[in-house]
Amino acid sequence: MKIMLDAGHGYNTQGKRSPDGMREYEFNRAVANYAKSVLDGYENTTVYFAHSDSADVPLVTRTNRANELKVDVFVSIHANAFGAGGWDSASGIETFVYTSKPKEAYDLAIKVQNNLLRASGLPNRGVKTANFHVLRETHMTAILAECGFMTNKTDQSKLKSESYRKSAAQAIVDALVAQYGLKRKPAPKQQPKPVTASGKLYKVQVGAFSDRNNADKLASELKSKGYATFVVQE
Repeated sequence: MKIMLDAGHGYNTQGKRSPDGMREYEFNRAVANYAKSVLDGYENTTVYFAHSDSADVPLVTRTNRANELKVDVFVSIHANAFGAGGWDSASGIETFVYTSKPKEAYDLAIKVQNNLLRASGLPNRGVKTANFHVLRETHMTAILAECGFMTNKTDQSKLKSESYRKSAAQAIVDALVAQYGLKRKPAPKQQPKPVTASGKLYKVQVGAFSDRNNADKLASELKSKGYATFVVQE
């Protein structure tokens, strides 16, 4: 499964700022980073970024790369804005698919929308269609999520918080997991801790073994060799 996350716009994109100075890219890239860190924990999943922290990447470059890599799904992450640059009452979450309303994209968009609503507690502006470049020029399932309005004081307080950025990322990941049946990588096996000794007194730690019975068995074997042992629960 190949997933491309797109932090919309760029750090220096003109006009993409809240009235109090937060750049939209700050939010977008944080959510993308958090989402990638979670998705890296799933089997057979490779995550790419369409954006770059060092330059404003043109839209055509983003979609061309997604098409060249033949990714399975493209998720563009944004914060919304309304009005002439000041604070406004427009508020809420909306998720977009292309105007032809592809079924897989629409199903994924509904999942993302519902998850973001739960994560944010903001108004539901619905799943919509649009002729956005990243939806039109990608050759795979593609959605664009607007995670709140930079121009609304209530929304903006969430967009600036690390807790909401993490929650928004998890909302997107959960939707991808549900849509594509992604499976977590198995937890790494814990390396056994060595049995520690002081003189001829051995401490057998239960946490180093699969269960208490195995720890007791080792303690018994050590005793048979003349060592004093005791078992501790970790």
